[in-house]
Amino acid sequence: MDNKKTSDSQTIFQNKWDAELYDSKHSFVSQLGTDLVELLAPQSGESILDLGCGTGYLTNKIVDSGAKVVGIDNASTMIEQARKNYPNLIFEVADATNLHFTEQFDAIFSNAVLHWIKEPEKVIVSIWQALKPGGRFVAEFGGKGNVKAIVTAIYQAIQAAGYPINESKNPWYYPSIAEYGTLLEQAGLELTFAMLFECLTPLEDEKGMENWLKMFADSFLNTFPIEQQMTIVSDIEKQLYPTLYKNGIWFADYKRLRVIAIKN
Repeated sequence: MDNKKTSDSQTIFQNKWDAELYDSKHSFVSQLGTDLVELLAPQSGESILDLGCGTGYLTNKIVDSGAKVVGIDNASTMIEQARKNYPNLIFEVADATNLHFTEQFDAIFSNAVLHWIKEPEKVIVSIWQALKPGGRFVAEFGGKGNVKAIVTAIYQAIQAAGYPINESKNPWYYPSIAEYGTLLEQAGLELTFAMLFECLTPLEDEKGMENWLKMFADSFLNTFPIEQQMTIVSDIEKQLYPTLYKNGIWFADYKRLRVIAIKN
């Protein structure tokens, strides 16, 4: 965590990925991707790229199959934690929009990452370049309508606090099947499977929504004074309580897009 000392810029929200917070309070992200590994069906001896590996949990799962795996992430904090968690595996800091691999991988796997990148065309071109001919791309990420209730509550709370809505603060890209499938096919990747589905997801402990906002929605709030941040978070929780708080547990209203595509 980046600890800033100035009182004016003090914030409970941070621009940097907090790998410790991710592992301790958001391990569900990786755990939910376990069945995506099954869809990938990695084979012994295959060369596989884990694009957006985070702290390495799923990279290690893929390695269990006997595949040779490289994990990449653009957050150095995540890569540092992944190397600590799995010192025998290969992890690199890399930009998904500009990969340095050429026809190196039998498969590229990506879980809960691509909705963070607002230049999907560049990512897809990089994926096409990195795959061997006939290689497969297997991914799951936020699709159209993902966290709609949470985003609506964020905007309403910001407005209620007296601030204008700044759409550029929204860090996410949530495409429909049609939109993303078109991009894949334009790049030479044949879409063979696609599914958009609701995935109401439990968050950890009684501060689940606050921790989720700190981890994933900091860009909306980190420029506000700390007192305003706390007020806005409280307002968000109040709005979401009737629908996303059940039996002592907070939930996120996820809607996921899952795709498989083959390089022609």
